[in-house]
Order: sequence, then C-alpha cells, then structure tokens
Amino acid sequence: MKKIVLLCLVVFGIASCSEKVSKIPVYAWTGGPGEASDQELLDKFTDFKAKGIDGLMYNGGHDPKTYKRVGALVKEAGMEFHAWIPTMVQGENPKISKELYAWNRNGESAFEKPAYVNYYKFLCPSKEGTYTFLEELYKGVATVPEIDGIHLDYIRFPDVILAEGLWDKYGLVMDKEYPEYDYCYCDSCTGTFKDQTGIDIKALEDDAQQVQEWKQFRYDLITNMVGRLAEVVHAEGKEINAAVFPGPTIAKKLVRQEWNKWNLDAVYPMNYNDFYLKGPEWVGDVVQEEVSAVEGLKPVYSGLFICPNPQNKTQENDPENHGLLPSEIEIAIRTSMENGATGICLFTPERMKPAHWEAFEKAIYKDYFKQE
Repeated sequence: MKKIVLLCLVVFGIASCSEKVSKIPVYAWTGGPGEASDQELLDKFTDFKAKGIDGLMYNGGHDPKTYKRVGALVKEAGMEFHAWIPTMVQGENPKISKELYAWNRNGESAFEKPAYVNYYKFLCPSKEGTYTFLEELYKGVATVPEIDGIHLDYIRFPDVILAEGLWDKYGLVMDKEYPEYDYCYCDSCTGTFKDQTGIDIKALEDDAQQVQEWKQFRYDLITNMVGRLAEVVHAEGKEINAAVFPGPTIAKKLVRQEWNKWNLDAVYPMNYNDFYLKGPEWVGDVVQEEVSAVEGLKPVYSGLFICPNPQNKTQENDPENHGLLPSEIEIAIRTSMENGATGICLFTPERMKPAHWEAFEKAIYKDYFKQE
C-alpha cells in the first residue's frame, strides 16, 4: 500500500511539474559594465534571469564593442539585450557642433546654460546635423549581432514643466511654461514654423505658450526624428523602442512627447507614481490610458520605479530616492496587467531589496488574463 501511495505522489508530482507556469514578461533598466569582469557580469545576469527578468535595457555608452561584449553574456544568461542610449541629451562631444544644441525662449543655449541640472544638454531636433549624429550612433550599435533592439531615452525636449514631486527639490512652482525651460526657439525651429504657419513665435514672447500650433510643431519634430531613426534601426533587422513619460497626456504637457504616434515596436512608459505624488494604484490608471492611446498597435511595458531604501522613504526628501515599497510592488504590477500592459520594466533591479523580490515573484507568476 505504501508503495502505491508513493508511486501516486511521484506520478502526480511529475504531472504538476509538467504544467506550464504562467509568467508575465519582465524587463529591466540597468547599465555598466564599469570594471566588472566577464564572470562577474555573467553571475549578475544569471541572477536576474533566475529572478524572472526576461530582457535588459542596457546603458553601456556609445561604443559597439561594449555592447558586443556585454550582449554575449546577457545572451548566455538567457535574456534579450537592448542598447539603452540617450537620444537628445548629449554632453560635449567632438562629433557634435555647439550649434546643434537647443535654445530656450530666453535665447540661451542648452549647452551653455542647461535647465535644472548640468547634464540637460539637449540637442535641437530640427537640425539635420542632430539626425546625422544619431543615425551614425544608432546604426553602429544596431549592427552588433548580440543586440536585439535600440532603446531610445531622452527622446524629447527638456521638461517645460517638472513632475510635481520634483518641485520642492528644485525650489520651483511650475504653474505655467516659463521661458528658461521652454525649448526650442533657435532660428531653425522658429523660422521653419513661421514658413509653415505664418506665425512669428518669437514676437509673441510670453503668449507663445498659448499657441497650440507651436506645441504641435514641436511634438511633430520629435515624432519625425523617431520615425527617421526607426528606419535606420529596422534596416539593420533590429527592434526600436523607447522610454517615455506617462500618458501620453502627461508626456505631451511636460516634455512634448506625442509618443502614441511614434513608429516603435514597443513603448516603456516611466509610470513613476511618486514623481506625480500618487499612490501605486495610479499606475494602473495611467496604464489604461497608455494602452488605449496605442490602439493595440504596439505593446506597452509599464515602467516601475523601485524604492532603494524602504526603511528611509518617509525621511527621504529627494523623490529620486522614493519609489515602490515591497508592500506596493504587487499593486503596481497587478494593476498594470489588469489594465492591459503586456509586461513591466523595473528601474532598477539593483534597487530591489529581498522583500521586493519576494513580493515581485508572487506577482509575476500569474495569468492576469485567464478567464474565471
């Protein structure tokens, strides 16, 4: 009798193991490699894979050789590999003329006087030289065999209005579009706009922020840049996707991104609720808008911002050290999936604590679309 019972347990155990376990797609933003050895990187990537991560958005600079080296290790660990490279934000570079940087409404160059922080050196999307630089950059990386895709970041204008959670950090109240943060007013942008519409936007001064045609013109500049870069990347047989602001209602208002019109293979909205002074349930609400906006034409991966030190969150003044607590990550994942997201993307796995991973594991191994 004992043998029969034991045999049944073994049989049923095998049967249960053979059942397909449902898991949602998970990506993560990370970078490097710094001074890490190949073995150190492989150990790290293998750990990510074991914890449920399916692909990396990897920020490794501009050198294709770096992506070839790291990409081979990511592939060995069993994950997808996308090169995460900023687009419009570019620091001083001998390949970039100073004339290519954007100007604000005060006539100040983003290179000479960047908004908010020193690295906010934004290029102007209307300059052909900007496209030429980016075309060469992304084409060079896209040719790397280990690359699955190019992941655009900072594909936008500077924040004309900061997310409300950042106002205290910078000592600002952004109740309107102030000239020092309003881009781009270079001769190329304003001249082309005047040719197209007959409107001399520079003559309107503070009233310029009320002109809807001027806003749409700048949305279209970014949209057109994405379209041209998509052609370059697709010609190499690779995917192209992007990190974008939430919405796109918020994205349009804050950074001139009308990303629902972009020719991308996927979008990764940065649904960082703390930046907007919202709770984790808000993530699901904004995902619903995002999924509706793309009309089923591309997958939406909900970007989640992780709190690196949960025990200090309430005492931490800098919102960039806020984020989802272990008790909140399940809510953000569940509401993202229930509102139509294809998967999620973590910023970043390095910020995750053991309690995060425990809650994360429970949340990702579920079929949110299974009919009851």
